[in-house]
Amino acid sequence: MSTASQYLHRVCLTLAVAIGLPEMLSAAPPVAEPANTTPAASATPTQEELFKQFEEKLSGAQLVGYFTESGKESDNPLKADKYTIEKVKKLKDDFWLFEARIQYDGKDTKVPMPLEVKWAGDTPVVTLTKVFVPGLGTFTARVLFYGDEYAGTWSAADHGGHMFGKIVRPDAESTDDKPTDPSPPAAAN
Repeated sequence: MSTASQYLHRVCLTLAVAIGLPEMLSAAPPVAEPANTTPAASATPTQEELFKQFEEKLSGAQLVGYFTESGKESDNPLKADKYTIEKVKKLKDDFWLFEARIQYDGKDTKVPMPLEVKWAGDTPVVTLTKVFVPGLGTFTARVLFYGDEYAGTWSAADHGGHMFGKIVRPDAESTDDKPTDPSPPAAAN
């Protein structure tokens, strides 16, 4: 086919589609809309709604889980710890006030801490960089919260590791000082 024939063929095809498409669409049977099986709560929340959810989820909750110390995994890989969050309140910019009771490594300290919270989409990440915690020392950490769980990394002046666990509400069945199973998950074979 010559270039002129190809051009004429495209023009005719375009006209046929343009003229016939509206008629074909009006003659087509209506398509049923799929049933909305997604609950309204799964709609993307606004940043203000995320802030409110974060305050409500952590205020009055306990973080019950474990921490590790890098380099000491063979001695005792998991150590239980618990943080009781009495209240979380949005301050200015990315800062939030955490009124917390920290039970860590045999210590029990109650302290208000203004901490920076960054958001990865709908996921809050608490960030500390060389923050002094009275009675415990200076720490750097990144801890994310998603659903009813938390996980992150932490470090002090001469050691660090990982931390993870569950967010437990006061109305939950177990709010013991230690998680029930200190063994790590079995490796998949």
